[in-house]
Amino acid sequence: DIVLNPLGVPSRMNVGQILETHLGWAAKVLGVEISSAVFDGAREEQVKTLLHEAGLPQSGQAILFDGRTGEPFDRPVTVGYIYIMKLAHLVDDKMHARSIGPYSLVTQQPLGGKAQFGGQRFGEMEVWALEAYGSAYTLQEILTVKSDDVIGRTKIYESIVKGENTLKAGIPESFNVLVKELQSLCLNIELLTEHALREEKPEEAPSLVEGLLDTAEEITYFDEEEEEEEGEKEESVRSGTEGAGETTEDF
Repeated sequence: DIVLNPLGVPSRMNVGQILETHLGWAAKVLGVEISSAVFDGAREEQVKTLLHEAGLPQSGQAILFDGRTGEPFDRPVTVGYIYIMKLAHLVDDKMHARSIGPYSLVTQQPLGGKAQFGGQRFGEMEVWALEAYGSAYTLQEILTVKSDDVIGRTKIYESIVKGENTLKAGIPESFNVLVKELQSLCLNIELLTEHALREEKPEEAPSLVEGLLDTAEEITYFDEEEEEEEGEKEESVRSGTEGAGETTEDF
């Protein structure tokens, strides 16, 4: 018997394997051989009918018992007969180790595969696993000096030869590749140190709110000036009229 994890079905969407399990169980009990084509084979209703004729549950599931406790499992389990093919993958053909070998010209990462004397691929899921364990230093080694940190991997090799224990990771080449890809999209990126940022600190541009407030003050001030000028003109006209009247009276 072979026990398969049900989590191997949803992501692969291999529903046909489940239907084959049901159909194989019914065919085994009925003692018949069934040939089902790939795209035009037995339908679900036909599979249920055969299960019913064989005296089996139409769900294709059965209650299984825990071999350690003898108690039944909480939920019924899919059982049946399917084809299992043996793949000729032997450990002797898989065994591989690498110290220093060829690197990719673009990413500066080790090549892949035993045939190219490549390194062990450490994907994002493996990174998540080490992150879950909090293995920060191991991750830093794997993602820098053991991969595409060109300067760092040379220095770490020297430190191993000299018996020193120093690890100072630099910038991975994959980051430079990312920068080049962004530059191909007309997005310029420059790396600056804290010292360079202090020396070449750009003048802070006024914010939009400050600009609006300054404009509002200018407008308000301009209106007040206009009102004052108009008030002075009215007073001068009034005083001139009064003065003219007095002069006329004097004459």
